[in-house]
Amino acid sequence: MRGVEDIKTLNGSVCWITGLSGAGKSTLGSEVVSSLRDEGVIPILLDGDDLRSLLGVSTSEFSREERLRLAFVYADLCRYLASQGVVVVIATMALFKEIHDWNRENLPNYFEVFLDIPLKVLKERDSKGLYERFSRGEVHNVAGLDFEADFPSHADLVIGVEIENRQATVKEIVKRILGQ
Repeated sequence: MRGVEDIKTLNGSVCWITGLSGAGKSTLGSEVVSSLRDEGVIPILLDGDDLRSLLGVSTSEFSREERLRLAFVYADLCRYLASQGVVVVIATMALFKEIHDWNRENLPNYFEVFLDIPLKVLKERDSKGLYERFSRGEVHNVAGLDFEADFPSHADLVIGVEIENRQATVKEIVKRILGQ
């Protein structure tokens, strides 16, 4: 398995953590950044929720075109930061084949992590109440439900059942990401 074991010596790296809502992207991203800082690396964390807030983007009723446009904004921001020698950890959904392909071709030292958590588990967690609001008909265009998501076909690391069954802790997964 390819890892980002060289991230401490590489300038300009991107670790892209993706998955459906509630999969644990933000939690994992924060832990990766914390571990990198413990190793003396100064990374930047870009979180999808924070980015949407900073950019003034409404989260209601995203169309595919709006989501794709925003995902390209994120990807281009990652490219720009990495070109400045920054180690970027981004935790965002951006589940589009076009983004996965563009990232592989354009982002330096790119490492993709896909949190492939079963929908049943995500609905049970539902930390933001998204799945409940969907079931009540209050929201539409929810990725994985009435909005088709393109799951990565070439992710460098796929995490799924081991999180669901608590066979691997977040810290153990961070070690796998960092090649430790």
